Amino acid sequence: MIRVTRLNGTPFVLNAEMIATLDQAPDTIITLMDGKKFVVKETFEEVMDRVIEYRRLCRMMPND
Repeated sequence: MIRVTRLNGTPFVLNAEMIATLDQAPDTIITLMDGKKFVVKETFEEVMDRVIEYRRLCRMMPND
């Protein structure tokens, strides 16, 4: 899960595993696998960094 912010300033948490595409036009648009789209305040690079960090943390967790 990653934390992002809607354009109106409301933060929310998004399942990073469900991200299908990430676009910058000029706002950052996150499209999920089910077709839902979210426009967020974070830059393209910030979202990418959060997804990468999320995946790093997942790899570090033991698989029980």
